[in-house]
Amino acid sequence: MVTWSEPAKADLRSIHDFIAHDSQHYAKKVTQDIREKTDVLDNLPKVGKKVPELNDEMVRVLSLYSYRIIYEIKKQGTFVLAVVYKRRDLRRGILSGSLFICSKMESRLRLPSTSNR
Repeated sequence: MVTWSEPAKADLRSIHDFIAHDSQHYAKKVTQDIREKTDVLDNLPKVGKKVPELNDEMVRVLSLYSYRIIYEIKKQGTFVLAVVYKRRDLRRGILSGSLFICSKMESRLRLPSTSNR
């Protein structure tokens, strides 16, 4: 089961709101496509690439449009951690309030509180 963290849901809402300023139709389409992109993780959790900034086999990324869908594979299931703009440098600190990655990458990602999709 794929579980979306609250911060990842907030990222999705922010993306929707940003696009909706220009088009309600495309805002709905993009956010729906992002959610649907994660459906494959139920059966193929390792389909995404490792996040290059982290080099952790269990933290992976799917790409869609100009966004990175960052997720973590755990024994309990697959957890979507964040949805961020592709050009965002993850080494520079905070990711949409959901993840902290220090500049030297000494700390590991921590799974935020989650709720089911």
